[in-house]
Formats: sequence, C-alpha cells, structure tokens
Amino acid sequence: MDLVVSGSIAFDHLMSFPGHFKDHLLPDNLDSISISFLADSKTLHQGGTAPNIAFSHAMLGGNASVLGTVGRDFEQYRISLEEGGVNTDNIVEIQDEFTASFYVTTDLDNSQISFFYPGAMSYSSKLKIKDLERKPDLVVISPDDPVTMNMRVRECKSLQIPYFYDPSQQIVRLDSDDLYQGVLGSKFIMLNAYEFSLINDKLGMSERDIVDQDTLLVVTNGKHGLSIWSPEGHLKIESYPEEIVRDPTGAGDAFRGGFLRAYALDLSLELCGKVGALCATYCVENVGTQNHYYTIRQFVDRFRVYFDDAGLLDSLLNDSEEVG
Repeated sequence: MDLVVSGSIAFDHLMSFPGHFKDHLLPDNLDSISISFLADSKTLHQGGTAPNIAFSHAMLGGNASVLGTVGRDFEQYRISLEEGGVNTDNIVEIQDEFTASFYVTTDLDNSQISFFYPGAMSYSSKLKIKDLERKPDLVVISPDDPVTMNMRVRECKSLQIPYFYDPSQQIVRLDSDDLYQGVLGSKFIMLNAYEFSLINDKLGMSERDIVDQDTLLVVTNGKHGLSIWSPEGHLKIESYPEEIVRDPTGAGDAFRGGFLRAYALDLSLELCGKVGALCATYCVENVGTQNHYYTIRQFVDRFRVYFDDAGLLDSLLNDSEEVG
C-alpha cells in the first residue's frame, strides 16, 4: 500500500514539570489566568504528526511518503527520515522560513500543556495531491494548517482517494462545517478520548452516527487501551504494558503508523489495534517521537509476549524479507 501522510513537520521542544498542573489551576479564576511553570528539563527532537506517523509505519516495513513544507533548517532532519526508510520526495523547503516548532510541557500525571508555531507549515496548501508522481492508495490527513486540511479533504473526494481523517489537535481550530465534511466520507477517523468528546460536542455525533457513515472509528485512551467501532461491531483492546514511561509525546502518532501498517497487510482490526498499541508503547518508553527503535523480528517477538497473533504477524516478517 502506497501511503501519503499529509500534516505538520516540526521540531519538538519537550519540557517536564515536577508537579501537577491541576494543583495550580484555580477553577474560579480561569477567566483571568496568568501563570508560569518552571520546567526542570528540556530536550529538542524531530517531530510533527506526518513524519511521526510515517516513521513508525516505515520501521515495520511500510511504504510511507510525507507531504508537507519545511524551512531552511530541515536538512539534517531530512537525512534522518530517509535513513529510517521514510520517503521525503514530497517535502518542500521554504527558504525564507523556519520549520514549524512544537513546545510541550508534561507534568507528573502525564498531563500536557502545549503550543505550536507553524512557520513554514503555513505554505503547505501550495502542495497538491494531484501533482504527486503517483496516485496513493490512502492519504492520511493529520493536523496541519487548517486551510490545508480542508483542501486535502476536498482533493481526496474529488480524486476518489480513500483518506484517514485525523483532526486531533486542530479540532478547536476547525469550524463545525469543515469538521463535518472531513468526517463525512472518510475511511477512518482516529482520535483520543478527549478529542472524541470535542467532536461529539461540536457536531453532536455519537460513535454510531460516525460508523453509520460507513467510517471506521478508533478512539485511544492511553493506559486504558482503545476502542474500535465498525459496521461489524465494537472492539475493546488493551494497551501494551510498558517497561517504563519516559514521555507520552508522539504515542498517538506511533499508534497510527503501526495500525496502518497492519491494515496494509490486510490483518484483522483487532490485530491492527494491537500492533498500534505496541508501537505506542515503544514510543512512550523513550523521550522524543522518533527515538524508539526495533527490528521487525524484535517487534514480533515482543508482541507475542503479551498478545496472541496466531502466527499472523509472520506476514510482517515475510513482507520485509520480500522488500529486502
């Protein structure tokens, strides 16, 4: 399956707060909030939703291309992605801009406060799916400039290309009509539990309302696992136990990359969810969204410690051998 992932490409500035945000937010004074948190650590990493998803997809042998715009500071990041098997041919540099930046602080509850500076991402709408060298089998529309996200939905519908709708962090920026158009006609929608609550609030759509649009809905819920709603019913899947939690940033993107890799091999929805769950666990065990590593053999062996695939993940091994 040829996968094109459209979305933000950014540098992640990750900080940690040695306390609990909730202890310092006063419900009666939120209309005049003015507060500063002193972080005790800061690291800089490669990130952005599109390359994060493509990174985990490619690590399991998938064919993923990133579609987006970056700044003049991107050269080393491009080299790193290519070394990881990600196709960067559709990443365009804007020489007068810097690559987008994501700033996030995580507290002891793994709650997060974040900000995003778009930089070169503001030019992403200049890139068109119809101009790609080959028509993709599936387009992932992940958080990006809202204008670009809306355009990608229209492009996919016009070109009759199935798309995976992932509005997540941009739900608050997308108006209700645009959000509904993204949901309507999508092959997949994937959100975390809080983001689904936002969708429900803005559109008044329940899980069944979305599935009735012939759409697969996946809702992740951190350590509580995930749910998959499809026309065939509802699946509840456990998270994969982690050895240590170092940082949750990027776990959802890793999940998406793994889920889509299993889907590309025509594995069951249950196995897709479990493959995604292990990808997410590898991510949270490391600081940064692209700092985890495993061979496909290591991944399959670890998967079988906790999950039973009845030998079906041999298709991952066999597929990687054929590509090699």
